Amino acid sequence: MSSPSPASFAAYKPDAANWITLATGEYYPDILQDARVLYSPVLELFEQLLKASESSGRLFLQIAAVPSGWMRIQLCRVFKRYVSPATPVELLKKKSQAADIVAQSGSNFRPIQEVQAAFMLRPKPDEVLCALLWEYKDRGTKGYDLTERFFDLFQARFPTLSIAGPKRSGRDVLLGNIFPDYPKPDRPVDFIIYDTDGQTVLAIGLARYDSDRGGSQEGDRTGGYRDCVAEVRAYAVQRGLTKLKLVFLNDGPGLLLGLMWDRYAGIDESYSGLVRVMTLRMVPERLTYDWLTS
Repeated sequence: MSSPSPASFAAYKPDAANWITLATGEYYPDILQDARVLYSPVLELFEQLLKASESSGRLFLQIAAVPSGWMRIQLCRVFKRYVSPATPVELLKKKSQAADIVAQSGSNFRPIQEVQAAFMLRPKPDEVLCALLWEYKDRGTKGYDLTERFFDLFQARFPTLSIAGPKRSGRDVLLGNIFPDYPKPDRPVDFIIYDTDGQTVLAIGLARYDSDRGGSQEGDRTGGYRDCVAEVRAYAVQRGLTKLKLVFLNDGPGLLLGLMWDRYAGIDESYSGLVRVMTLRMVPERLTYDWLTS
């Protein structure tokens, strides 16, 4: 593996695949037995509610009343596939808005008789649906693994500095809680790096694991990063924090798709070296004490 200058993310592109950390996955059909065990109760409860509902709207209201948050979200996923594929699960799982959702979208729900007929034609348990639900089980964990490994690596390399933020799952850091006069106080970031005094902010960081991004999604991600850089740097200049750095920790095979690498390289080259994009494997070369404290 070559050792390009830490000043350029673009310099790593010729052997980009060697700088990517691949997360482990699970094989099909090996997952089916565990998927059946985990999701059979979901399908059984969905069937009970389905048989007790006189309309698809009523079915959704009964799902919204299920007390277990995990079970309710799984039922919403089944409901989406059987009843309303155009409605996002993120909307369906808002139980406080259930009546409004039925009022606004109920006319487009699949009729309950058709839902019942389609459901009853499927085997019990429906392995296909169990496998589809299984795909959601570990969503986000690759990103959690990335931040956990980064935090461990950071603390080992920089024992005199400190890093704050959720090591795995947890609430994002809001910049309004770090800088009381920040113009967009609800701006979320993943970690904050502090100097040896534990109070001076050296860098603000975002971390993402890109499994398969490409096309318009890569534009959304890198566009969001550019907006974040411009916003943070404008605040830093206004407040005299001219040495404040931004760290974008990005990893995964999605970086190899489309123009993602080139777009990140463009961000990396902006703002006179105050922004650095890196994968986990680049951290020893690109995240240095001299750069953070300069």
